[in-house]
Amino acid sequence: MAQLTAVLIGAGARGAKGYAPYALDRPHELKLTAVAELDPVRLERTAEQHGVPPEERYASWEPLLDGPRKADIAIICTQDRMHYEPTMRALAAGYHVLLEKPMSPDPLECLDMEQAARDHGRLLTICHVLRYTPFWAAIKKLITDGTIGEVASIQLNENVGYWHIAHSFVRGNWNNSDKASPMILAKSCHDMDVLSWLIDKPCTSVSSFGSRMHFREEQAPPGSADRCLDCAVEPDCPYSATRFYLSKPYMGWAGHFCDDLERETILHGLRTTDYGRCVYRSDNNVVDHQVVAMEFDGGATAMFSMSGFTHEQERRIQIMGTRGEIRGEDDLISVYDFLTGQKTIIHPPVTWSGHGGGDSGIVRSFIEEVRNYGGQESLTSAAASVRSHLMAFAAEKSRLSGGVPVRLDEYAQELRAAGAAGATGAAGAAGVKE
Repeated sequence: MAQLTAVLIGAGARGAKGYAPYALDRPHELKLTAVAELDPVRLERTAEQHGVPPEERYASWEPLLDGPRKADIAIICTQDRMHYEPTMRALAAGYHVLLEKPMSPDPLECLDMEQAARDHGRLLTICHVLRYTPFWAAIKKLITDGTIGEVASIQLNENVGYWHIAHSFVRGNWNNSDKASPMILAKSCHDMDVLSWLIDKPCTSVSSFGSRMHFREEQAPPGSADRCLDCAVEPDCPYSATRFYLSKPYMGWAGHFCDDLERETILHGLRTTDYGRCVYRSDNNVVDHQVVAMEFDGGATAMFSMSGFTHEQERRIQIMGTRGEIRGEDDLISVYDFLTGQKTIIHPPVTWSGHGGGDSGIVRSFIEEVRNYGGQESLTSAAASVRSHLMAFAAEKSRLSGGVPVRLDEYAQELRAAGAAGATGAAGAAGVKE
């Protein structure tokens, strides 16, 4: 197999630690030839790990994409609102693009990127990594094989974890929809994608409720302070940044704001960065819990629930079919046959790589698709992703309107009309801004 080459745009947690390691583990398949990253420490660290020459290390993506194409693939892992421009430029320059989810917080930009991939004859694959894990692939095969008959209803719970929501969605990079994306897109576009994939029929209607119920100033305990290090009630707060980032089980998460995990370095970060702020006094505006009800063509329904108020960080799914039922949790899948009464337990292979094997799985699949590209769509192509992204956008529009149902066909028509009229700021007009 011929080695493929890639440029990496964005060397943060997802780019440098999620997808780029594939080139270190399997250098005969993939090699990084250039890196663009705003943070100079991350830039140099990633470039050194991959042997990228000094002249191919860039502080921004623009000069990397100027001039002749430098590789077969562009892996783009910038922040949510910085996906559109480098993706459009990379596609126009002839790169096949592996793009971190979500595509964009603006639905018109999502549609533009999908069309650009088609116009330029390039793969644009979105990192919906769950599809590439043994667990979710096994569930999909059971449905495709007709094991439980026709899917009638699905219940999917995303338990975000009380510590994860505090880290990423109250204090972290995805805490504010004006800077990143709404929660339903930033965290749960994976879930919209999985539901769309498993049911495999168009979603026709969406209704949603949710709010930022807890993480706001009115809920702050009496005597609390702006920072955990200065707080008199910190020992009694389950969301204490001091306890979280200095405790062994979760200390590694401090790597998002520290160059090393030494105690003094972490303490400095808690004094100077947003990760040391009180969860009740941050600039967050995304929901901390949300439910979405969906109807699909043919009558199947789905109910999705996302909550930050859970102990475990996990997904649990119940799929109710006309001939049986599937339940999945804790890396186990149980299948119940209505006719025979037999219950079967399936143990998919467990892998300790990122996202249950999804991070390496999507890179492996993408490389194979690039090698054999003949105009076909990938498993998580832009076209597939747009369908599930529109479900998320519609859910947010419904939530902001008090749960009023949104018809997907009408919503898509509105977006196309806005695009044809050359509208700007479509995300706000479509009701996806807090």
